[in-house]
Amino acid sequence: MALSSIALCSRALLKVGANTISSFDEGTAEAEIAVNLYPSVRDALISSHPWSFALAQASLPRLTAEPVADFDFAFQLPTDFLRVMSAGIAGRGRGANYRLAENKLHTNVSQVVLTYVFRPDEMIFPAFFDQVLISRLAAEFCLPLTESTSRAEFLIKISEEEFRRAKLIDAQQGIPEAIDDFPLIEVRS
Repeated sequence: MALSSIALCSRALLKVGANTISSFDEGTAEAEIAVNLYPSVRDALISSHPWSFALAQASLPRLTAEPVADFDFAFQLPTDFLRVMSAGIAGRGRGANYRLAENKLHTNVSQVVLTYVFRPDEMIFPAFFDQVLISRLAAEFCLPLTESTSRAEFLIKISEEEFRRAKLIDAQQGIPEAIDDFPLIEVRS
């Protein structure tokens, strides 16, 4: 079942023992905490692992302004960009040397395919990610709502267990990448 940002925050609030919310604008302490903490917790959790549902590839538009030093070309990052996984030349999503600077990708190749973690809509989060996000939100909401450090620490431990479980589930959704271009293998051939 797909959950909205309000539903995710409400379930986290229930785990803390607080009242649920129906809007981020309702003026309660719960809504104020949720609206301020939710975006950063969500983005940090999505960025913390290359989740299969949050990976994308894009050909980046080259900018006219060149980097000041070290690289020949600059490219604009996508608007939903959170984290780079790799950069490559056309037809291959990896293999290019690059650096991120000033929210741009700098490289020496004239065309870039970027493999990156993006910010997906909450409605496409899989159930295993919903659970880890709810657990993390509950841990983050606990201290400002209850002022109980021991309870907050307990909720953090639970969220770490949920995170490990979610990574395991996510890792089983694809074929592991084969190692290629490895010098020791090439020598033995």
